[in-house]
Amino acid sequence: MKGRVYYGWWIVAAAILLQFVFLSVSASTVSVFLRPVVEELGWQVWQFTLGSSLALLAGALSGVVIGGVIDRHGARLAVLGGALVAALCLYGLGRQSSLWLFWSLHVCAGLIGWTLFGPLVVNTAVNKWFVRRRGWALAIGSSGISLGGLIAPFAMTLAVDSWGWRNGYLLQALFVLGIVVPVAFLMRRRPEDAGLQPDGDTIESRPGDGRPGAEEPPSMTTRQALRTSGFWLLLAGYGMNQAALSSVLAHAVPFATDASFSRTAASLALAVNGLGNLLSKALWGYCLQRFPPRRLAVAAFSLGASGVAMMLLSASLGGAASAGSFAPFLLFAGFFCYGFGFGGTIPISEYLWAGYFGRAHIGAIRGISQPLTIVGPTVGPVLVGVGYDLMGSYTAAFAAIIAVYLVGALLVAISRAPRAVAG
Repeated sequence: MKGRVYYGWWIVAAAILLQFVFLSVSASTVSVFLRPVVEELGWQVWQFTLGSSLALLAGALSGVVIGGVIDRHGARLAVLGGALVAALCLYGLGRQSSLWLFWSLHVCAGLIGWTLFGPLVVNTAVNKWFVRRRGWALAIGSSGISLGGLIAPFAMTLAVDSWGWRNGYLLQALFVLGIVVPVAFLMRRRPEDAGLQPDGDTIESRPGDGRPGAEEPPSMTTRQALRTSGFWLLLAGYGMNQAALSSVLAHAVPFATDASFSRTAASLALAVNGLGNLLSKALWGYCLQRFPPRRLAVAAFSLGASGVAMMLLSASLGGAASAGSFAPFLLFAGFFCYGFGFGGTIPISEYLWAGYFGRAHIGAIRGISQPLTIVGPTVGPVLVGVGYDLMGSYTAAFAAIIAVYLVGALLVAISRAPRAVAG
């Protein structure tokens, strides 16, 4: 490999682009479309947010199958198929006026659309190409999620406000086709298929080189992983974390506008979230090579909870209309802190999963975990919407999100890697 770039870094580059598109069309712009769609079609808030929740649930169900497929065959065909289906579904979302069709298109997009170029598929590939440098690779690859949070909400707000929400969905469909299809051809299954070793090392250089993470943990099968407490604690802890994250993303714009901020300020707050997410990657990557990942998970969850607390404080001050410049500062600071913690979610969680259970069957293990992990982010945004419809305020729901973050942090903190592969 001397004088050549290790191919695994091309997988990381593909991960950046794929996760950027995934978040841009599946989560980070949901709240941008919420008010225009609800007001034009006469729906309630919970009915709109149920669409994205159903997509998450459908994606979790397909993950049970797709994880094992990626282990055996790689990600290229899955990514290509997902791009085509996602583009068709997004086009349909821009043309429909029926609540049932809106929900059905989201189910299809989640089941066999954008899920196939999302974190499960992408991070399974990255985990297979890296061991010693896994922390850096996952952190860099997940920067696409950060870019999706930084760029997409503001850009899509401008598009929707200028050309309408229907054309906004059409733009998203073209966006998927223009980026995901060509990037799919970069995907490869694992380094051994090309006669390589993880991290670009030679067989001779890997054992006993004394560097952090050089020793690869033994791999467990799905059945063996299911018999460990570590599997279930990670599952519950990160399920709660994802519930909190998705609930804030889905309701960020209406939360801010209800506090007297403009839609432009609200979309800028989401962009600040993306900036914090992006800037955090270097720190999380550095720390994953040097510190216990469970402690880093607790830190990331706590930062998210602190950010939501600052958002609530900005709303309690009466928003931009009555608090001068201090309320906007708190709002942006809250979204930055939330984003900084958000930035650690993918690299730390994937590092923990691969560190606990090895890389040989990591796609299948992560896939089987998806239906339960996704319960929180499926239900959370809907419950927040119901709470808003009943109480006319986001205060109680966002306070509950803080508690969810902290309970999730505790569950991950008490998890432990299996000491040996179960018989």
